[in-house]
Amino acid sequence: MTGAATFAPWRKLRWLYAPDPVMAGYALRTTCTSLLALGIALWMELGSPQWAALTVWMVAQGTRGRSLAKAKWHLFGMVLGVICGVGLVAAFPQSPLMFILLLAGGIGIFCMIGTFLPGPASMTNYRIHGMRATGFTYAIISLDGIADPNHIFSIAASRATYIVLGIVLEASISGLFQLGLTKRTRQQLAGTFEGALKSALGAVSGVLAGDPKALKDMQGVFGNVTALGDQVEFAEVELGRHDHAGDHTRAALADIAVLLARAQDLATLMRLPLSQDDAFRIEADNIRRFLLDIPDRLNGPEGISPILADLRDLHRECRLKVVAAFEAEDTEHDTREAILRHGMLQQGLVELIDTLRMALRQFEAARNPQKHDSFHAPIRSYRDWEQAIANSLRASVTIFGAGLIWIATAWSSGLAFIMFVAIVCSLFSTLERPALATQSFLRGACCAVIAGGILDLALLGKPTVFEMLAMWSGLAMMLGGLAFAFPPLTLSAVSYNLFLPIMIGPSNQDRTDEIAYFNTALPLILGLLYATWMYRVFLPYDAAHQRWTMREHILKDLHRIAAGKGRETVDSIVARNVDRFVRLMNNAGNTPSPVISAYLNGILSAMRVMLNLLRIEAIQHASGLSWPARRALDLVMARMSHFSGRYHGHYGRTLRATNLAISRLRREETIEHRPRERFVLIAALTSLDVISAELDTNRVFFDARSPYFDPNER
Repeated sequence: MTGAATFAPWRKLRWLYAPDPVMAGYALRTTCTSLLALGIALWMELGSPQWAALTVWMVAQGTRGRSLAKAKWHLFGMVLGVICGVGLVAAFPQSPLMFILLLAGGIGIFCMIGTFLPGPASMTNYRIHGMRATGFTYAIISLDGIADPNHIFSIAASRATYIVLGIVLEASISGLFQLGLTKRTRQQLAGTFEGALKSALGAVSGVLAGDPKALKDMQGVFGNVTALGDQVEFAEVELGRHDHAGDHTRAALADIAVLLARAQDLATLMRLPLSQDDAFRIEADNIRRFLLDIPDRLNGPEGISPILADLRDLHRECRLKVVAAFEAEDTEHDTREAILRHGMLQQGLVELIDTLRMALRQFEAARNPQKHDSFHAPIRSYRDWEQAIANSLRASVTIFGAGLIWIATAWSSGLAFIMFVAIVCSLFSTLERPALATQSFLRGACCAVIAGGILDLALLGKPTVFEMLAMWSGLAMMLGGLAFAFPPLTLSAVSYNLFLPIMIGPSNQDRTDEIAYFNTALPLILGLLYATWMYRVFLPYDAAHQRWTMREHILKDLHRIAAGKGRETVDSIVARNVDRFVRLMNNAGNTPSPVISAYLNGILSAMRVMLNLLRIEAIQHASGLSWPARRALDLVMARMSHFSGRYHGHYGRTLRATNLAISRLRREETIEHRPRERFVLIAALTSLDVISAELDTNRVFFDARSPYFDPNER
């Protein structure tokens, strides 16, 4: 134990003395590219060459697809930021208060736009990065230009030149190290789907086996499917627009999410009384073994056709059992009830198999793309105005406060202070937990200040040639590149790599002396400290409020679907709720696990209720149900349409209406002899049984009479 404890700190430094070879190559490649950009900028005798090196580190990523995606959006953001920055300085060259107001408002607007762009609110979303780059460029050009408004066009041109130089060099050099990229990317897409499918089928098999842990395991699978779906975009960039393999992979992953939702419906039906018998258990065990064999068969020589053929046979067998159960005429109540329950389970298996077949077809289309394929599966985005306004205000007020500090104190380094605050706000205000991100960013900036001090005041203390600058700076940058590959240090490494060139401040004419060094380090540290403090005191992240807001939106979705006001599909319902589920898991923080577990179960339960409401709505529009049955369904939908938010307390009446509808439809089913109408009645009963079970199991989540809840206190 003592020896293990002794070596534990050293294991945390494995990123330094035993780095991953691929990421070590990334660090070396990016360091060389950054130094090359710096050398070219110095050779061109540009005024602030550090911005060229800085841009390389901003754009460079571990894979070709990520780098190209980020470079494209960074270039877009740069162009937009240059235009806005020049316009701001030209409009208010001698009005500092209006200048600060519009600078803050502009970055706030960019953050609002970024919040609405597709994809997760993370640092790896490069559409949002386009707006971050816009705010970043807008700030550095306008703040440099306001000190010398007569030369704003030359300042903007030089800053744009640095950024374009860094982007072009990084994109060009990274492309030299990507041999056989297309083949590897296709293999990566196939591996992405197979990994998600294997974990999903494992969870589904657990449901069929009656494993109580299966639903808990399924929560992790949802998060894994979402994370893999976010990576497909970068594989698409590497493949180009020659085919739609990325679209098919994204659709296949979406089908896996639907598959998990269907499995949860099946688990709910399996818990109902009289639902299972020995025959079903034997059948479920056979299907479970078949599902577990699918991942290995996908990589076998037989291809996907025999698997699809076996699924068709399974589908046919389950369908025949559904028909046999629904046509049963046994008059004994318990026997009839058991037969119907068994038929409902068979129908659940039919839907499960259908979804799996769709996922496998999409996978085959991704693995073997066809010519003239026009299939498209867009990236879904679920943002709201409340979140966008909060992000915008958080950035605007923070930057405006920094501007007021500069105006009130007349600090000679005040513009640099505002610039660093604006950079932080541009980068992090679109995140859901910006205060947590800025803490890591501050640690990286402190490391950059220390490294810059060693370089400026000791190693580069005398004017010398570029080779000496490159050698010492390259070693310092290499450390940041290696740290980037270690997940706990990634964000700190981004900050370190971003600010190190600024701290070094290379120039053709002179060097960064002690005065220049401290005049850069002080506003940098104070700017990040101020931004971190503002994120904590102004519109801070509130986990409890986020959970309540999410629950309120879910109840409103139930209201909208039941009222027929939304054009929802199975895919859109599953995608939106899985997005909520993953966001809640990622932002759990220090919240007690029972609370998070209750909310996670509530989200998935609400998703199942929404899916079954969608089915009932389709039954209402397409069936010839009797008047009593239609009236019972209308009453359920009317009661559910009152699930509209806080303090309404319609939970009890909704559950009673659902149970009354179940009783009414069971009576109608016993006297209905027309096969089609009877089949529709039983389908409606299946959905109502699931809704009733979910409402009863997750009562605390659906009962919105209090704004927050803790299962331990109820």
